[in-house]
Amino acid sequence: MKGYLRNRLSLRSLRLSLRFVLPLVVVLALLAFAIVPIVDNLTLRWFVRDMDIRSQLITSTLQEPLLELLQQGNRAKINSLFMRAIQDERLFAVGYCDGKGKMLYRTPNFPSDIVCSLPDTAAYKPRSLLHLTQGPVHVAINPIKDNGALAGSMVLVHDMSFVERRSADTKQYVIILFVILGVVISAITVFIAHLSWRGWLKGMRAMLHGEGLVRPFTQTDNPELQPLVGDLRALLRTMDSERRFADDVTIAWTPESLRSLLHKQLDGDQVLVVSNREPYIHMKGKEGIEVRRPASGLVTAMEPVMRACSGIWIAHGSGTADKETVDKYDRVPVPPDRPDYTLRRIWLTNEEEIGYYFGFANEGLWPLCHIAHVRPIFRSTDWEHYMAINQRFADAVVEEAKSDDPVVLVQDYHFALLPRMIRKALPKATVITFWHIPWPNPESFGICPWREELLRGMLGSTILGFHTRFHCKNFLETVDRYLETRTEHESSTIHHRGKLTLVESYPISIQWPLKVQQTQPSPLECRAEVERSLNLAADMLIGLGVDRLDYTKGILERLRAVERLLELHPEMVGRFTFIQIAAPSRSVLEDYQALDTQVRSLTNRINQRFAADSYQPIILKVEHHEPDDVNRYYRAADVCMVTSLHDGMNLVAKEFVAARDDERGVLVLSQFTGAAQELHEALIVNPYHIEQTAEALHRALTMPDYEQQERMRSMRDLVRDFNVYRWAGRMLLDAARIRQREKLAGRIGINHDA
Repeated sequence: MKGYLRNRLSLRSLRLSLRFVLPLVVVLALLAFAIVPIVDNLTLRWFVRDMDIRSQLITSTLQEPLLELLQQGNRAKINSLFMRAIQDERLFAVGYCDGKGKMLYRTPNFPSDIVCSLPDTAAYKPRSLLHLTQGPVHVAINPIKDNGALAGSMVLVHDMSFVERRSADTKQYVIILFVILGVVISAITVFIAHLSWRGWLKGMRAMLHGEGLVRPFTQTDNPELQPLVGDLRALLRTMDSERRFADDVTIAWTPESLRSLLHKQLDGDQVLVVSNREPYIHMKGKEGIEVRRPASGLVTAMEPVMRACSGIWIAHGSGTADKETVDKYDRVPVPPDRPDYTLRRIWLTNEEEIGYYFGFANEGLWPLCHIAHVRPIFRSTDWEHYMAINQRFADAVVEEAKSDDPVVLVQDYHFALLPRMIRKALPKATVITFWHIPWPNPESFGICPWREELLRGMLGSTILGFHTRFHCKNFLETVDRYLETRTEHESSTIHHRGKLTLVESYPISIQWPLKVQQTQPSPLECRAEVERSLNLAADMLIGLGVDRLDYTKGILERLRAVERLLELHPEMVGRFTFIQIAAPSRSVLEDYQALDTQVRSLTNRINQRFAADSYQPIILKVEHHEPDDVNRYYRAADVCMVTSLHDGMNLVAKEFVAARDDERGVLVLSQFTGAAQELHEALIVNPYHIEQTAEALHRALTMPDYEQQERMRSMRDLVRDFNVYRWAGRMLLDAARIRQREKLAGRIGINHDA
């Protein structure tokens, strides 16, 4: 009898569910078919707008060389120029009409249906969408002006067949989306009806309160809810990605917008930065105390961020006059000329610095994470110092925190243990750890004797950032290999001991515009100054390398490429000089001492081989240079070489691009840098391939001005839009959203440690 009643009740619940589900399915179907035309129309308008912008860009790029060729009347070169342009897979045909509306030049595949139409009325719109025998095309007729006067017009025909394919895909995706929505909602409805009879309402109530989304489901949770929660997590990830894209489009990333973001999204919460290297070093000099800025990509990136945030920077005080310039709390306002934030210095003994910094960090973790064929060295004494110094910095964070929930930006591999230590002392803190160097694959990382301790320390982070998605993937796989965690590769999150860590890529960049450039002379004046100071001929071609003296930077490979260039192209002997600026770094370590000797020896050998009279092919400057001096070299050089063997990002590449406001100069860039994933217009090389690098250098030195301008303009646009403020803003926006979710979870009484 009980079984009969149970079956009847279940059947009744199913009927009630279906009475709701069937009308819902009908409504969703009608909505889907109503929305599809709207989406189709919007998609078409977006693509037409994009083609307009693309056509204007192509016209602007080709205008200068085209006018020169028209004046020369060189038909062959004009046709060659147009043929190179239509190598773009979407640009179907190009034509040129004179001021009288007569088509003078066109590519062989130019449609006969299209004629010249001069843009000489106010109602003229330089765009149209036509259906020809070749299929749908977008036609843009853009004016070509010579000294403000109309010289003619360029007709650009873009293939728009891809729009129809994407429109069909869009329709399919919209219909699939509504089908999935219908299925999911229907399943939830039937689910609730069945749960009400089988005592599972407790699990559903917990999920509606957010437990399944904020913390991971354990083995004791309802397994029936796990697929649904996985779908919701994926949906949240998609929504976050769309929001990030919308932010990038709408926000102009400047110090002001970053400061506004902090006050708006983080309610003016305190921001602390922790790094080993300090942004300003006080040194005893002949004329008193001198202030220096270290040669560090981290400092280059973080210093303008701290100026915008007005926070506290905690770092190791390493200068000979550092103790003389701080107050009784070991603090000093910086920058010296116009203080914007506070520098808190931490003191290390010589023994501690050797063990923590030179030992574990730079003889162990640095070569471990870089594929530069230098074996890592691990010692127990170094590990003990590393733990102790990480704890000392954690104590300083607690001392400087004005609340129990500050935002702490932990920088780099010197502090892998610090996030967990901060979490232990300040459970409500938002810890953002950024790993400035590459992350190796699991097999390579397994060399470290304390791999589990390092990973647990890093998983104390709320957000863990790397330069590229590839490094994020390596970290997720490493954690999967060595720790018992719940790793969600789709959402790029790791759940460890009741805590969630978001693993995300944040490509680092530089300040835009460069502050030093505001007072710099023009590129021509910088070049004249460099030629005068180095006794170079006025027509000398100048190459430049700017690095720390480190074995990961590929300096030896770069010098060998210069030597090979002079062998393969003897006409460059006496016409080309390469300037290598190498800031001394970690010179107490044997590997760095050996590198210094090798670089000097190779430089001497090449100079002895090719030198003549006062000419030297390589000028080696192993010394510290201030940012102003380096920027002058950037603006004077014909080519800048960045040939790292393995690098996280390498900001030298972006600094060179930012310095060239004349839109001249060529960047030769290693494929093993994070910058190569963004600066596609650079000449990308494999630095291990000496001949390839030498030929890329020769191509850079002989590249026409208009091609240099086109490449440099594109790279400058990217560095301008994706600057250091965007890098910091992206992390802080993600942190703000996580803080909001945690506050919401606290209000509804969720126990994160459950």
